Amino acid sequence: MFRSLLRRLFKLLLWLVALSALLVLLLRWVAPPFTALMIERKVQSWSSDESIDLQRSWRPWSELPDDLKMAVIAAEDQKFAEHWGFDVAAIRAALAHNEQGGSLRGASTLSQQVAKNLFLWSGRSWLRKGVEAWFTALIELLWPKQRILEVYLNSVEWGVGIFGAEAAAQHHFGVGAPYLSARQASLLAAVLPNPREWSAGRPSARINSRAAWIRQQVRQLGGSHYLRQLRPEYPAWWPARL
Repeated sequence: MFRSLLRRLFKLLLWLVALSALLVLLLRWVAPPFTALMIERKVQSWSSDESIDLQRSWRPWSELPDDLKMAVIAAEDQKFAEHWGFDVAAIRAALAHNEQGGSLRGASTLSQQVAKNLFLWSGRSWLRKGVEAWFTALIELLWPKQRILEVYLNSVEWGVGIFGAEAAAQHHFGVGAPYLSARQASLLAAVLPNPREWSAGRPSARINSRAAWIRQQVRQLGGSHYLRQLRPEYPAWWPARL
């Protein structure tokens, strides 16, 4: 009886592994119509009797401005082009910081944030982190870096009910995402740690200061030249073509 149960659980696990891999592979080419975080926010609004309208419009890579791509990389994951989904040094630094008490520091890469936003629930638990690591590995294995950043910019939360660069640009600045200035892009990146409380359109002195730091970091990373490292067709592990 026990062995039969184990076999069934093992088969179920194999099915879940296969289905998750197929889903991630499909989303390499298909724009996700929604994310797990969007569903979570909608359900939360029902339970609080404050219904929200989710705003999101997909913009392909070619229509997303380089200034925004670089601002997000500079703010959230400066080793994005180099790592395979996990920034080990940042994780160690965050663990050391958190052991000292005080405010918790995260160390999630853009790839990890895509995995969490697309497929998982909010909150902190070892189970969620484990599933997040699995989806992060799949994303890095099956998607090129450009696709990871493209999905991130079209899925990240930028305000209450505001998801993705197009909705954020319209909401905060009244322009389409392709027309964001370098300053506006840096302001959007500056509020990412707390987008439901901080406003890119009405920035505080703290947000303006962080945005200026982000623009400086973009210059130090080489500006849009950095984006040449992000291969458009092949994942990071794929051998470079001759």
